[in-house]
Amino acid sequence: MYIYGKNPVRQLFLEHKEVKEIILAVNDKELESLAQRNHVRVKRTDKKNLTKLTGSDRHQGVAAEVNDYKTYSLEEIMHVENGKRGLLILLDELEDPHNLGAILRSADAIGATGVIFKKTHAVGLTPTVAKVSAGAIDTVKCAAVTNLSRAIETLQKNGWWVVGTDMNGQDYRQLNYDFNCVLVIGNEGKGISRLIREKCDYVVKIPMVGKIESLNASVSAGVLMYGIFNARNPL
Repeated sequence: MYIYGKNPVRQLFLEHKEVKEIILAVNDKELESLAQRNHVRVKRTDKKNLTKLTGSDRHQGVAAEVNDYKTYSLEEIMHVENGKRGLLILLDELEDPHNLGAILRSADAIGATGVIFKKTHAVGLTPTVAKVSAGAIDTVKCAAVTNLSRAIETLQKNGWWVVGTDMNGQDYRQLNYDFNCVLVIGNEGKGISRLIREKCDYVVKIPMVGKIESLNASVSAGVLMYGIFNARNPL
């Protein structure tokens, strides 16, 4: 896969990630020097070909070929150290890579246990996600599962409580989250599916007093993640 953008590619070298090669459509002496010092081949191309290669025109003339990002099994991701309360973010067919990238960034900021999403019919770990996540794609454990409903059942059997999000739920501030929590964030347009909602132990909402009826999925996720963090870590 390809990571693109000057800062994301530079960060790969600064964090000593394995880079197969870098592709440049611009002159960038710093990246050329980093590649040389790390014995990474530099390939030249034009911006048009780089856009075709990365699937985006926001590459800034720079890309790096890297191995696919690692994903974890559900069993690996649900492990929590003794005495700690876990927080997993389960994404019900989220489609926008910008939302996933932003959610990973917030998940890293509050020390979430990990993120779960479907293998199909949902966004995965793409170059766009990597760029938006600002490095969190490397620090937050992600599990890609075949069936979200079965994943929830497995988590519940292992002591996790599932908190769904819906405008008909209770105010999210009414819970204390003093348990291993799975926070469910729904699809950008449809929200969480009926089947997933029925499996939730709690359903919460973010109170809104303005004229807009809903928040962006990643914004909602960020508000709720920090709500859980604050409930667990009062001043």
